[in-house]
Amino acid sequence: MVIGSAMSLQFGSAVAALLFPRAGALGVVAMRLVFSAVLMLLVCRPRLRGHDRGDWTAVLGLGVALGTMNSLFYQAVERIPLGAVVTLELLGPLVLSVVASRRLVSLVWALLALGGVYLLGSSSFGELNLAGAGFALAAGAMWTAYILFNARAGARFERADGLALGLGVAAVVSAPAGIVSAQGTLLDPVVLGVGAAVAVLSSLVPYTLELFALRRLPAATFSVLMSLMPVVATGAGFLVLGQSLGPLQLLAIALVVAASAGAVRTSSAPR
Repeated sequence: MVIGSAMSLQFGSAVAALLFPRAGALGVVAMRLVFSAVLMLLVCRPRLRGHDRGDWTAVLGLGVALGTMNSLFYQAVERIPLGAVVTLELLGPLVLSVVASRRLVSLVWALLALGGVYLLGSSSFGELNLAGAGFALAAGAMWTAYILFNARAGARFERADGLALGLGVAAVVSAPAGIVSAQGTLLDPVVLGVGAAVAVLSSLVPYTLELFALRRLPAATFSVLMSLMPVVATGAGFLVLGQSLGPLQLLAIALVVAASAGAVRTSSAPR
């Protein structure tokens, strides 16, 4: 499930980047989340009654995390290569794994990840700019929040009902800025068609797979399995967007992935 999520999400993100010149990053985010929310709500038809305050807190937290994470992520992709964005974004879940570990050896993995990030920033991989790197790091923080709230919503709601409601909240959060950014291009049938495809690839499929994966895995283990994301993103960026790679960049990504894998191997977090 996690591998399928990574493939769908990153190739969908690469296709979404092709829409930036026409709809803008925020416009693409709005289309992605609105289409995803509509599809999920139609499929799941979640009940709105019979839920307590804790249930709605989980849904609101998940929705805000989703909307904010996607907006920050696409702002980063608009400025720096996809592989670099996901590598920097992975630091959020990595921090979650290190904190959950509560072991001294976790500092080794943290230092290894920082070494990878340093190599990534000091190399010529797309000439990373500070704004793009900042957006990617902020998206990583929201990715951590998404993991925690998605696990909570999955435990409180049947099937994928919590995710469907969370996507509805995310669509409401992202729609205003997206409409202002995209303006008339949202009426273009081609843009809408590609936006719908991006929604299925980048939201509907991966978020559903992750929801069910989180019911079978502890949050820390899930975070480390997501370390596959930079590898898949790098491949998607190369195949879809033509973003070239160099030895230092591959080494940097490998260090971050190794740090994430090492963190879960030494984690003592309960299931």
